[in-house]
Amino acid sequence: MKLGMIGFGFRGAYMLRTLLQEESEVILAAVADVSPECASKRIAAFNLGYSPRMYLDAAEMLEREELDGVIVSTRCNLHTRFAVMVLERGIPLFLEKPVSTTMEDLIELKEAGDKSLSPVVVSFPLRVTSIVQKAKEIVDSGELGKIENVNAFNDVPYGGVYYHGWYRDEDTTHGLFLQKATHDFDVLNCLLPDKPVSICAMSSKQIFKGDMPAGLRCDDCERKLTCTDGKYYTEKVRHDDVQGEWCCFAVDTGNEDSGSALIKYDSGMHASYSQNFFARKKAARRGARLYGYRGTLEFDFYAGEKVRVYDHFSGNVTDYEAKSLGGGHGGGDNVLMRNFSEIVRGETDVSVSPLDAGILSALMCLRARESAQTERFCRISF
Repeated sequence: MKLGMIGFGFRGAYMLRTLLQEESEVILAAVADVSPECASKRIAAFNLGYSPRMYLDAAEMLEREELDGVIVSTRCNLHTRFAVMVLERGIPLFLEKPVSTTMEDLIELKEAGDKSLSPVVVSFPLRVTSIVQKAKEIVDSGELGKIENVNAFNDVPYGGVYYHGWYRDEDTTHGLFLQKATHDFDVLNCLLPDKPVSICAMSSKQIFKGDMPAGLRCDDCERKLTCTDGKYYTEKVRHDDVQGEWCCFAVDTGNEDSGSALIKYDSGMHASYSQNFFARKKAARRGARLYGYRGTLEFDFYAGEKVRVYDHFSGNVTDYEAKSLGGGHGGGDNVLMRNFSEIVRGETDVSVSPLDAGILSALMCLRARESAQTERFCRISF
């Protein structure tokens, strides 16, 4: 199984490690990365026993190498560009989310996908977790009745990553609906038989803003010992997993720090969704409540490996076990890599996270961002 990788940063290295856990006969044949020295250091940590060929130009790598599969794990605004290159060659593709960050890119990706024979696995690990799969089983069984309302939420305890590091560049991220809600919208799309038809949204930036100089690093700041979101304080006092690097109160800090959306479906029902990036510690939660006439279902990835159902008629409360098999994102990353390796080896042609799912989720996120900017409802269509 000769693998090529376009982009070999932290996430790319993690996904390769996950793939190696699922597939022992992987050969990392080639890597294309704009920072070959950094990529080479990460590759060296794997102790592969051989050195993959390094390229600066992904197009050159794809032209020269005979590859069985390709992983695209560049920064977000480049996903479409490289995905299209792979799709044009008919090679199995693992594509990081968001699949696109602009409407122009999304249209190009959809057109390329429609023409291509490449099987695609999109990096949506939450949809294949035990929790979401158990929730889907219950919803599909009719135990709750038809789902007529949804309240979904994501309070991100590590939200500082979107303001202290490279994610702060909004030209790269194109906002946090695309960064986080893309997962949560996909989960809803998995659980609901209804089709989303329109969306309205609002976002705000109330915390991570300020008048500190552009490009200021925490280590160079005169307030580095007192700033409650600086590198020293978050590491030594709050003991956060994510510490500062660049000042999150500087004039060049991008991204909203909270956002909400209302989604209308073709059946007439609606869902609400909110995400927050300054909740911390035990305030973390991510999941949803789904309401049917006969019962309510709820799950929270931070609250344990279970799905809870409230029976509206008997008053019974039932907890269904949804134990993870281990691995990142509640075991979802391992499921995706296992599926990708089976596709590459020709054991299946069914993706558990197909390109269409990535395109629909990105379309919802792009329309949500448009709605927040224009203060109007937007159709979820091209």
